[in-house]
Amino acid sequence: MNKELLEALTILEKEKNISKETMLEAIENSLITACKNHFGKADNIRVNINPETCDFAVLAEKEVVEEVEDPLMQVSLAEAKMIAPRYEIGDIVQFPVESKSFGRIATQNAKNVILQKIREEERKSLYKDWYAKEKDIVPGVVQRYLGRNVSVNLGKADAILNESEQVKGEIFQPTERIKVYVLEVKDTPKGPRISVSRTHPDLVKRLFELEVAEVKDGTVEIKSIAREAGSRTKIAVKSNDPNVDPVGACVGLNGARVNSIVSELRGEKIDIINWDDNPAYLIENALSPAKVICVVADEDAREAQVIVPDYQLSLAIGKEGQNARLAAKLTGFKIDIKSETQARELGLFEEMGIEYQQEGVYETYEDTFTENYDDSYQEGYEEEYQDNYRETDDNDYQDDYQDESHSDYQDDIIPE
Repeated sequence: MNKELLEALTILEKEKNISKETMLEAIENSLITACKNHFGKADNIRVNINPETCDFAVLAEKEVVEEVEDPLMQVSLAEAKMIAPRYEIGDIVQFPVESKSFGRIATQNAKNVILQKIREEERKSLYKDWYAKEKDIVPGVVQRYLGRNVSVNLGKADAILNESEQVKGEIFQPTERIKVYVLEVKDTPKGPRISVSRTHPDLVKRLFELEVAEVKDGTVEIKSIAREAGSRTKIAVKSNDPNVDPVGACVGLNGARVNSIVSELRGEKIDIINWDDNPAYLIENALSPAKVICVVADEDAREAQVIVPDYQLSLAIGKEGQNARLAAKLTGFKIDIKSETQARELGLFEEMGIEYQQEGVYETYEDTFTENYDDSYQEGYEEEYQDNYRETDDNDYQDDYQDESHSDYQDDIIPE
């Protein structure tokens, strides 16, 4: 038994994930290459390797002839009968070849064949491992800046975080640990080329899968994500278990789960809303924390008309239109937001089939619709509901949004 070779192959199999069969094949090819370098040809060379014991033998097959013309390929009948009397003209006789007799150059070439095979198999194994992690999140250590790009060590491989995939204003320090989203893995002669991202919306989704057990096991499903990296993200979640609150599961006790994700994203704000199959309800939720008087959604045209109280208009639009823009991305609807005063002046209540009175709003419509009231609307409120109708309080309005300034808003927010 060749214990040294067997032990070496076992170590290679564990450390570099290269199978023993592949390495034995490489050894066989290296011995044939050495014979070719030593003898000038190797057409008649055969290598026998026992995969269990790793014992090997190199044999030269020669044809029995009456008159030898090529000593490397032929053997005389007399010499063959000295080995075994049974040999006749045309038979094949196997002669052992001592690998120790190979010269320095032949030995070096054989060694290079084995090393080249190890490198190729290691590269293939590494590519397969990382290709399986494509579209997933992995931890990494920042190494250095390459111009405006960042080199990130992922363990056995390095990745490139391009400038376009970096969050604006995010600065990394060497040896800093970060989580990145694997965008693409390409196979190259120098090994796998891995591109990663810190701005991709699915980075947030994968972070929730890591932090929230209900998301990982499928109890809570993330239906849609809209993200402006470094600023704000909106996600819509749905529970597949009626006993599980999807928003509460994602937020965690005292906000522990979502705060961990916010910390990883370096303070990026995350709005978590309930998903609804009714587009009007979904749009109303997506515009949170702003309150909505009514929503009329056209599913065919993917357009929605939204009316909000006057004092909620700037909150619904968001700073530089961000809240409405993210809501449009999240829902996939083109959203047109009007204040109550604008809607009354433009006659939108009449177009929607709503009878508007000074004391309140009365609904007589058939399209997809949702309506909210604050205290000033309660006085004229009627108790007659249609199927696509909803009423909510104003209690969950967030005070920290009240003083946000908004400017340069265009009515139609078109999802990117």
